Amino acid sequence: MKKNKIKIIIVAAARPNFMKVAPLLKEIKKHKKIKPILVHTGQHYDYQMSGVFFKELGVPKPGYNLGVKAGLHGEQTGKTMIEFEKVCLKEKPDLVIVVGDVNATLACALVAAKLHIKVAHIEAGLRSRDMSMPEEINRILTDHISDYLFTTEDEANKNLLKEGINKKKIFFVGDIMVDSLRLAQKKIKKINILNKFGFKKKNYIFLTMHRPSNVDNKKILTSLLQTLNIISQKLPIIFPIHPRTKDRIKRFNLDNKLKNKNIILTSPLSYSETVYLLINARLIITDSGGIQQETTSLGVPCLTIRENTERPITITQGTNVLCGYNQNKIIKETNKILAGKQKKSKIPKYWDGHTAERIIKMLNNNLLSIK
Repeated sequence: MKKNKIKIIIVAAARPNFMKVAPLLKEIKKHKKIKPILVHTGQHYDYQMSGVFFKELGVPKPGYNLGVKAGLHGEQTGKTMIEFEKVCLKEKPDLVIVVGDVNATLACALVAAKLHIKVAHIEAGLRSRDMSMPEEINRILTDHISDYLFTTEDEANKNLLKEGINKKKIFFVGDIMVDSLRLAQKKIKKINILNKFGFKKKNYIFLTMHRPSNVDNKKILTSLLQTLNIISQKLPIIFPIHPRTKDRIKRFNLDNKLKNKNIILTSPLSYSETVYLLINARLIITDSGGIQQETTSLGVPCLTIRENTERPITITQGTNVLCGYNQNKIIKETNKILAGKQKKSKIPKYWDGHTAERIIKMLNNNLLSIK
């Protein structure tokens, strides 16, 4: 056996990715035989969407920043592949770890697979059954070219087996976002962000909305904003507005739909601020996959304004209710929660803050055999 270190490239692109790689990097520090190289593709490149997360989560400065930034799907995927291939050829890693379902996830997995570098996919097996979602395409293709598939729930395991993936490649490890969430919970005691808004705990609704299916369609966006105006009359809404959503509201001339003193707009928040507001909200309304996971872990009621979800366990076991774009259903479910009739829930297996441990232990044992 060679004494060389195991070299692992870990890829991060968008804001949710940073929360998933932070626990990995922290755990790797315990293993002297592993050399991690963090690659930031640059998809989220401004301070509020990227830099502040690195600082808060204790993520070191990336070894490489590909500087790809935003763009059309083909353009962004292609640029990422071109730049990432250069890194792989230079570093010659033993493994590339990709997380989630963004374009960089698929792009970097493809590059590694074609260079015969082993690929590990964290959050494998999640399926929305909606092929109109770019993320669904990214998930499926990444899973089928990966060597190690780390899953968050039993449904994901079943999905992979149904698609003919060898069960020896599948490892049920839990939700790595919960690792970051648990760490953040320990650090937020000194945050007093509610004073900024003038609200008390459990006396507001927290909203996030950014998916193209919601904000790129004027009719759907108009309906959702009308729904939020109705709901805000019962409980005020804190809305950290995503740059994409802000742009579409302006483009569709819908600014008047947000001229409501009960809907408080703010710029994107730090991770700690977001976690604090999630924990203390009466209700969360979102189209984010990650927030569906976090609310289930925290036991906070969640209404998802999407027609489907790739995280069914947040519905079957968690606090999540799928509402689609239906105004009547969103209002009905909101009223039930405000009346104290929220659904019963439990924390899924392995959503315990130790997922990174399980991943690195497994990889360490497997990769040592090829050195």
